[in-house]
Amino acid sequence: MVDEEVVSERIRQVAATLAGRAGDLTGELVQLYAAELPQLVHDDERMVSLLTASVYQNIETGLQIFQHSIDPSHVEAPAAALEYARRLAQRGTPVFDLIRAYELGQAAMLDFGFQECTRQVGEAELLGEMMRRLLKVVFGFVTRVTRQLVAVYQDERDRWLLNRSAARAAKVQDLLGENRGPLDAASVDAAETVIGYRLRGTHAGMILWHTGSADDVLSVLEAVAVAVLGRVQDHGRPLFVPRDEASAWVWLPLGADVTITRGCLDEVLAAAGPGVRVTVGDPATGVDGFRDTHHQALRVHALALAAGEHCDRVLTFREVGTMALMTSDLNAARLWVTSTLGPLSADDEHCDRLRETLLVFLATGGSYTAAAAELTMHKNSVQYRVRKAQELLPRALGVNRLDVELALSLCHRLGAAVLAAT
Repeated sequence: MVDEEVVSERIRQVAATLAGRAGDLTGELVQLYAAELPQLVHDDERMVSLLTASVYQNIETGLQIFQHSIDPSHVEAPAAALEYARRLAQRGTPVFDLIRAYELGQAAMLDFGFQECTRQVGEAELLGEMMRRLLKVVFGFVTRVTRQLVAVYQDERDRWLLNRSAARAAKVQDLLGENRGPLDAASVDAAETVIGYRLRGTHAGMILWHTGSADDVLSVLEAVAVAVLGRVQDHGRPLFVPRDEASAWVWLPLGADVTITRGCLDEVLAAAGPGVRVTVGDPATGVDGFRDTHHQALRVHALALAAGEHCDRVLTFREVGTMALMTSDLNAARLWVTSTLGPLSADDEHCDRLRETLLVFLATGGSYTAAAAELTMHKNSVQYRVRKAQELLPRALGVNRLDVELALSLCHRLGAAVLAAT
């Protein structure tokens, strides 16, 4: 059986020999990364310099563990390695690349160590014990350092994203400011850099929110935004700005001829599950369009909130823009509905059936046959309900047909919010 002190002494000799080659070993590892992880090496000069310093300090620290019999569980990651992990986090480099770099480094350094052990030691039993020691200590060192670096990476990534998100939200608020004048080209460039979004293109503004309870609601809403854009085109990323823990402002970058259909929105929300709701502004172009489409989505959002839980999950400005503008003063809208519909504005099931039938009758061009098909009712039943509805109107339908249709649409969308209490 080989004496442990003999093993330690021979490993100290091997480590001392490798320490004299630390610079060359660092170069070989960087070349290995160039082949296996080129994204880490084909970078700006400062990052490559920091990578080289990190590799050198890790090699130096690992060899000192063997030279001075240091317990690897007490070793701290080198300063350059910690800073390199932080920089990778700030640049959005996947943490997998960092972990993979240490896996490659561990394998390479063990190979260097085994070669030197074989060169210096001819006794098989001693050589075997030395290699077992090398494996155990190197694995312990790399595992400890990697865990420290991943923790530093995650902390820095969280901090960076939080700061970046705050900067993005502040810049978006600035762009949406009511007294905001025109921006020159340099200001637009600067704003695009901060928010990570192209302002010169065509946008569709959306308001996304969740009315129920779910884990990580903002991630659910962001996935909905990504899915909507993915349904209409195969490139681009939404601008997603959280407003609170359950709602977000979104802008979708669209091609010139791209449209977002109601069917697309319905399908995405159906897949997202209950609770998710969305309002959408009309597509518009440039910085002014960025503001306009958002303000339209906001107006429709106010309409949806006024309508409450019975409102459609999807509302677009194209469909309900007129109603959204009318309900900026909800109390005035309620009084107008009552004035226009009279007793037909009562909040009860009987009037609700009459309102629905009359609205479909008007929407189908005043055709009893078409309305009956739409409502899956007998034509005579439609005629009866339309007659009863007209009897409740304060004025003949022909006098203010457009007002009646608008008022009926408001009742359909907003329900009790604009109906007369019974």
